Amino acid sequence: MKKLLLTSIAFVFLLSSCGSKTKGELVGVRGKKWYPEKPYGMELIPRGAFIMGKSEEDMANVLNAPTKTVTVRSFYMDDTEITNSEYRQFVEWVRDSIVRTRLAILADELGMGPEDGGIGEYAFKDADTTKMTVYDRYMLDNYSGMGATGYEGRALNTDQDLIWDVADYPDEYYTEVMDSMYIPEEESYNGRRSIDVTKLKYKYSWMDIEAAARSREGRRKDFIKHEELEIYPDTTVWIRDFEYSYNEPMHNDYFWHDAYSDYPVVGVNWKQAKAFCNWRTKFKNDFQKERGKQFVNQFRLPTEAEWEYAARGGIEGGSYPWGGPYVISDTGCFMANFKPQRGDYAADTALYTVEAKSYEPNDYNLYNMAGNVSEWTNSSYYPGSYEYASTMNPNADSGDNARKVIRGGSWKDVAYFLQVSTRDYEYQDSARSYIGFRTVQDYMGEEDSTR
Repeated sequence: MKKLLLTSIAFVFLLSSCGSKTKGELVGVRGKKWYPEKPYGMELIPRGAFIMGKSEEDMANVLNAPTKTVTVRSFYMDDTEITNSEYRQFVEWVRDSIVRTRLAILADELGMGPEDGGIGEYAFKDADTTKMTVYDRYMLDNYSGMGATGYEGRALNTDQDLIWDVADYPDEYYTEVMDSMYIPEEESYNGRRSIDVTKLKYKYSWMDIEAAARSREGRRKDFIKHEELEIYPDTTVWIRDFEYSYNEPMHNDYFWHDAYSDYPVVGVNWKQAKAFCNWRTKFKNDFQKERGKQFVNQFRLPTEAEWEYAARGGIEGGSYPWGGPYVISDTGCFMANFKPQRGDYAADTALYTVEAKSYEPNDYNLYNMAGNVSEWTNSSYYPGSYEYASTMNPNADSGDNARKVIRGGSWKDVAYFLQVSTRDYEYQDSARSYIGFRTVQDYMGEEDSTR
């Protein structure tokens, strides 16, 4: 009997061995085939080393950018600054999400579902229990309602289009929700009501990996940060940035009018730029998830070193993205949008900003890396950071330092600020009519810089 049992076990083992695809070898876990996909509107910046800092004379005598050889990894970068049109996509997504949430909450309070029509058609997806999976039911029973409002974790119905024409509102409850999104009647004028932009708040979470990696104590949840902030650009910057100056047309039209759709967004502070990066990552990965594809790397602001490396376009020792040292071409044309002469903003054919794809791109095919608008980076400003920052992917970032590096100069700056090595800063909660941003995304894998 014992012999028969051993024979049976050996036979089962033999069958399992023969059926194994690994044949007993260490072949690793087989994953899906993955191919790098260049994000829309971005250019691949190949890894490499460069001399960071001012190799030419520091005319302003700031002495905050001594030369230093550093290396950066490969990354993708937007070929233009983020435009008004692109940022409006973010704003409208936030607006629509808030409206859908308010409609769903009111429908839930009224006990209405899709079968009731009207506002019921915007009820949470779990209102129709006949379409719930076992997993959905489990998540609803165990995790929904854990947030401050009691409705977190419940999926919105995005299949039903929102109705913006007041003549087509389906019922009084829908009207009530929509009315709550607009400024009060007493604050409107000329018979026109507008969305109350202070209600357009974006909520997101992120993990402070730097703090978690250096901490010897604390649990994962201790390093998760929660953010909620208004994301509509501050259009009043066109008035506040310039005393005794008439700029009302820019305040009234610049962000929302189609005439300026392809111009860089301004009036966005550093925190709002970070929120945009988070949303862009979520927006793309929601699309990836629907199609069963792998998630993409996060979009983020570039480090100061990445920005300078990309701005140089592979030109060693150049003063400007086109090399330099002049800001006028051989044909007598200005090569960027800036203030060429004292009081003369229009000598370069532009008074304020220009379209994001203006002038010639640098050798990495990036537009307006000098002039037009200064750009937020992810780095905090320390005058002496070049002395101690790492030579590999340097980034002197600190949550305790509210001064954030801006680069590239703008339409209202003189040529000195257009130089690829010039450092400047602004406080992270400040919005300006001359500061915008562009995003980057890490390249996954090892990029062959020789190709």
